[in-house]
Amino acid sequence: MTDCPFVTIPDSFLEAREEDWWTAVDAALKGADRSRLTGRSEDGFSIEPIYKRRGDAAPQAGRGAGVPWTIVQRVDLPSVRDANAQILEDLNGGAGGLELVFASSTISDGNGIRVNTVADLGQLLDGVLLDLVTLRIAAGHEWAPMLAMFAAHLSKTGLDPKTVSLNAGWDPLGWNAQRGEYWFDREMVSARICDAVAALDEIGCRAHVLEPDGRTWHNAGASQAEELACVMAAAIEYLRLLEAGLPNHTAPQNRIGFTLTADADQIGTIAKARAARRLWAAILDGCGLDQTPMRLHMQSSYRMLTTNDPWVNLLRNTVAAFSAGIGGADTVAVLPFTGSIGLPDSFARRLSRNTQSILIEESNLHMVADPSAGSGAIEARTEQLVEAAWSMLQDIEKEGGLFKALTKGIVQNRIAATAAARGEKIARRLRPITGVSEFPDLFEKPVSVLENKALDVQLSAARRELPKPSDGSFLKAKIAAYLDGADICELITIGGPGSAPAGTMERIHAQREAVPFEILREQAELAKLKTGQLPGIFLACLGSLSEFTARATWTRNAFAAGGIEARGGDVVASLDDLVAAFKASGARMACIVSSDRVYADQAEAAAKALKAAGASHLYLAGKPGELEAALTGAGVDTYLYAGGNLLSLLGEAHERLGIAKTAEDNVVKLEAKS
Repeated sequence: MTDCPFVTIPDSFLEAREEDWWTAVDAALKGADRSRLTGRSEDGFSIEPIYKRRGDAAPQAGRGAGVPWTIVQRVDLPSVRDANAQILEDLNGGAGGLELVFASSTISDGNGIRVNTVADLGQLLDGVLLDLVTLRIAAGHEWAPMLAMFAAHLSKTGLDPKTVSLNAGWDPLGWNAQRGEYWFDREMVSARICDAVAALDEIGCRAHVLEPDGRTWHNAGASQAEELACVMAAAIEYLRLLEAGLPNHTAPQNRIGFTLTADADQIGTIAKARAARRLWAAILDGCGLDQTPMRLHMQSSYRMLTTNDPWVNLLRNTVAAFSAGIGGADTVAVLPFTGSIGLPDSFARRLSRNTQSILIEESNLHMVADPSAGSGAIEARTEQLVEAAWSMLQDIEKEGGLFKALTKGIVQNRIAATAAARGEKIARRLRPITGVSEFPDLFEKPVSVLENKALDVQLSAARRELPKPSDGSFLKAKIAAYLDGADICELITIGGPGSAPAGTMERIHAQREAVPFEILREQAELAKLKTGQLPGIFLACLGSLSEFTARATWTRNAFAAGGIEARGGDVVASLDDLVAAFKASGARMACIVSSDRVYADQAEAAAKALKAAGASHLYLAGKPGELEAALTGAGVDTYLYAGGNLLSLLGEAHERLGIAKTAEDNVVKLEAKS
């Protein structure tokens, strides 16, 4: 066995110590302070470059070893027939659960299944073995009518409700924040929730009625700790509502499930899932309730998806799915990579399923329970998230709970501040978005999405008389009405003629992170439709190829982030040749590009020549340093450099090119794209 490669590994490799690592780091830093390697999270805690192994950490209780998470597929095709075909394809293709997104849901994005009667629901679920799949309902304010419709369907088909894994998905506080209004006081909300629970208890259905949903807060811009705090604050409020309406209920926590987002921050997502279980355990302990397992669903982030270069979304989704699975989620949904563009087709949905199937079937990520236990970095992040979320949770509780904090705008303002700070980093590319603000492709091929073929259906305008919510009679009356042939509009109890919200609150706004750059790209594409080419800028490269190539590539990508095509960029023999190339390019603006050494010798003369040749605005790539006064005097108008506000610079460039929309138009576009 002397030829075994392991015998030849040097002892120094196996005996490397932390001190050895720092010695190598100091050599690489060349005298710079080590603090440069320490980052800070959005929640304010430090992220160290290296962590020691945590030998004292035990695996957390959660999804057990060898138990794979359930692959949940989002279904939002408006047509019942199309949705049913997609459901069967999803289940045959490896999905074990479905999130049925109805048109009334706040996450329908203008799509959503149109189901109005029990017959419609029967057609939607035709061929589905309901006792073998996990069902999640996303119906927004129509949660109770839709829950009753499912119960009526079970009654009609004779399926035992005890055998069905069902989640009603109702998050009233999240709905309030997204709509900026509330229709009932807390007592009535409690009565409606408790009525549903009582009815489900009676028929033996173990469905989770309430679902504190982190997507609401995440999509509005919340940090990881803020998402956790809002979700836990909602869960506490729902426990209170259940306690008020069902004082003798022995396990109200069993009617509550949880949804969190998973994004491309691998360590952060894993830690967030682990922190959620610790927080919920602490809350149950504080409430004197039994420690029952948290039912945790995670969905890949909508906020991180892009419409430009959407293929990169596949990579983001893979990291998100990996992290959710490693973090211990019970069920995971991956949004189709074209979900931010339009209604995803069968191909995009298949990739969503297969992303998870490969992680489970080929990578076997589910075989170890809590594999992150003992990782210094993940244990530290988990503890930091627990502490930060608990602190915000206490602040919310001091205001009287999440509902009161929302009516005062406290939570909305905090999340808005976090989103604004993140937006500033994105604008400066301190938080780059691959395919959008970094490495954009101006000539990418479009991807395929489906046309929304939803048809308007004539529904009953009359409302049925229903008993007041109390002991289950309200939901049971809806079930009976469906079996009697009612449509959903007869059973909706908000938004009818003459009705109005009981109150309003500041509304939160969902926004994908890439939208500001995407608006610029869209404006450039519209300009191309008029002129036949993208708006351009001339790259006036000085010196040899080796002296300007790196900075020219960086500059080309920077302008492309705003849909501005860089022209020129070749080696020129003389200043006259440079001017001639500029005139031949047809561009009105130019950017001088080279190394700092070349700038000292040639930039000033080049600036004067380009200005004299008609350059309406002249940029220079890099910081001018001591040359600023001379370069500005020679005609350089703007300096483009790493860390500068690229979004603002590109917006101003659009104005100079005459392709910018008004601020009001951009606000409308931003809201529409979000």
